[in-house]
Amino acid sequence: MKITLDTRFNGSLGPVTLREAVQQLKAYDLTCTVRADAVEQKVTVFSDCVERGFTPLRSEIMAAYYMAERDATTEAFDRGLITEGELEQKRTLLMRQYLA
Repeated sequence: MKITLDTRFNGSLGPVTLREAVQQLKAYDLTCTVRADAVEQKVTVFSDCVERGFTPLRSEIMAAYYMAERDATTEAFDRGLITEGELEQKRTLLMRQYLA
């Protein structure tokens, strides 16, 4: 079975598509504790991974990894631990991994 964002699952409140679950999390739970733009970026990466055929769990792991690496690299640059060239190189490598 190919899992897509329109695949139906049994949620705690009954049947729900993966797309609906993501929208519900985005609209309520995650925005209570995480900046809205961070949620949007992670949802985008997650959705892209699902659409490319990865399972929801693997998509979540890939999205979390991508966002954590990107944020850690940005923080390292902001603190003066890496140069702008190193920042751009890391971003390029992350994008290649994400698109591979």
